[in-house]
Amino acid sequence: MSGAAPPLLELRDLAVRFRMGGAEVAAVRRVDLEIRRGEVLGIIGESGSGKSVTGLALLRLLPGHAMVSAERMRFDGRDLQDLDDESFRRLRGTHLAMVFQDPVGAFNPAKSIGWHLEHIMARAATRADRPGHDLAADAKRWLADVGIPNPERILPLYPHQLSGGMLQRALIALSVALQPDLLIADEPTTNLDNIVERQIIAVLRRLKARLGSAIIFITHDISLAAGLCDRIAVMYAGEIVETAPAARLLAGPAHPYTAGLIETARQLDARADRLREIPGELPSGTLRGGGCLFAPRCGFATEACRSAPPPAVALAPDHVVRCIRHG
Repeated sequence: MSGAAPPLLELRDLAVRFRMGGAEVAAVRRVDLEIRRGEVLGIIGESGSGKSVTGLALLRLLPGHAMVSAERMRFDGRDLQDLDDESFRRLRGTHLAMVFQDPVGAFNPAKSIGWHLEHIMARAATRADRPGHDLAADAKRWLADVGIPNPERILPLYPHQLSGGMLQRALIALSVALQPDLLIADEPTTNLDNIVERQIIAVLRRLKARLGSAIIFITHDISLAAGLCDRIAVMYAGEIVETAPAARLLAGPAHPYTAGLIETARQLDARADRLREIPGELPSGTLRGGGCLFAPRCGFATEACRSAPPPAVALAPDHVVRCIRHG
């Protein structure tokens, strides 16, 4: 992208492994990503493809038996791998934030929604460029911004007193009250009905416009990603297999896996009587060979696909695919 601003976040060759007994499981490998301020990057793929692990690795929220490495992991000009744990916690609590799949686990059940918001906003006010305000008034404003009516009624309530959709909105309010430079939204509409799902997506659109934050939107639903994201990265078995602007990806997918996801989504949207699913299953992290990981499920696979991992091929400056057919 000639003349474009430098990336806010840049990842090169991110890898995540887990120690499982006497073995190691490769959850993520060869992941290259970048995102600029004000951009929404979607990461899509089946459950188990490594999407959430990637987000948690970025925020150092993986358990102790995880091993994370990267050739490059830079955020806003800083090398994240050079930061000690305390320095990274300060960064995560002000400039980086995450909306989790399960909002229940993100709240202290003994504290009110208002307490959570005021606690978060007091932390955000410690940033030199974000002076403090009337915390109670700001708490109401953030809840109103995420579509919660009568926020003053919600503030004294406890997490268990809110519905799933309402609690998810409150969690988004908590995350964006930090006014982070980068927000990672990890499947924020999981287990919500279609109406609430659309409302959450609308909330994220408004917040992007208002804050100018970068957003990484993690989902298994390519239709959702297409309606929100500027660019989409497709993840399969822990690897990014294709990255492109959302419109270009939908119009002309270059990887067979991407094409399969798009076709399945179109059938679901058309309410087809019978879905043509991608055959086979994701490979186990302990059973991944040296060739293309998608080859066992791909109708175009040849012996060459099974012998070596496909290189990243740039079809355009902003469209990259890992597939031997484009080599």
